[in-house]
Amino acid sequence: MTDFVKTKDIKNSWLLIDATDAIVGRLAVFISKTIRGKNKSTFTPHMDHGDFLIIKNVEKIKFTGNKFKNKKYFKHTGHPGGIKETTPEKLSSKKPEEILKLAVKRMLPGGPLAKKQMSKLKIYKGDNHPHESQNPKEIFLNQMNKKNLLRR
Repeated sequence: MTDFVKTKDIKNSWLLIDATDAIVGRLAVFISKTIRGKNKSTFTPHMDHGDFLIIKNVEKIKFTGNKFKNKKYFKHTGHPGGIKETTPEKLSSKKPEEILKLAVKRMLPGGPLAKKQMSKLKIYKGDNHPHESQNPKEIFLNQMNKKNLLRR
């Protein structure tokens, strides 16, 4: 018989990640697993028991290779001929947090649960964030794997 976790038994923690020189894809994989709760032994696909994540210095995030200039993001306005195209280079000047948000969103399954899980992701430009009272535990990406940070 399978034991399922009850909603009252779920404990969410707050984690802080500094995105300086972090590679977008590797950071997005870690974030998507953490906000879904796949890093916990009590993971259940239909429940939301992931942790809250605070990402700071998102404007200093890096791409490998030529993706910063050549990668394309598409969206459609819903009108005929309404396809819009942008690159990370253009997005980083206007909304740098959107690059990471798009990468994480596309790694989550679709539906209402993914929308609820995305609300656990807090992305900020610079070092300041309004979540000091939650006492977030800092996560160091370079200690997990040296490839997580781009050093040039």
